[in-house]
Amino acid sequence: MAEILAKKSKDKFFRGKNVEELKAFPTREFAKLVRSRERRTIMRNYDVIEAFVKRMDDKIANGKMMKTHNRTIVIVPRMVGKRIGVYNGKEFLKVDITHEMLGHRLGEFSMTRKIAKHTSLGKKK
Repeated sequence: MAEILAKKSKDKFFRGKNVEELKAFPTREFAKLVRSRERRTIMRNYDVIEAFVKRMDDKIANGKMMKTHNRTIVIVPRMVGKRIGVYNGKEFLKVDITHEMLGHRLGEFSMTRKIAKHTSLGKKK
């Protein structure tokens, strides 16, 4: 019983699988665990996602941060723990990929709009 409680408190899970187990999965096997829209996106753009992850690993190995304009890429387990610059239309926002982001798209974490800050009515600067 104590073993189960210790495992739950330390490990991070996605659909019953440990993140370390998921990193060993091929991308197509991971696609079976996500929702249908993301699954179709991963399966149709498999070569794009694989090329992106490979390019990201090469850039990070050289000490550079990966930057991208492609906001539609689905986050896969091999991206967890990395930092990516995602373009929001004006600048590259740094996004740290965590296990909670699995199955979501990069663009969801790089907001394109700012909160409007209005001054009070009739106030001059």
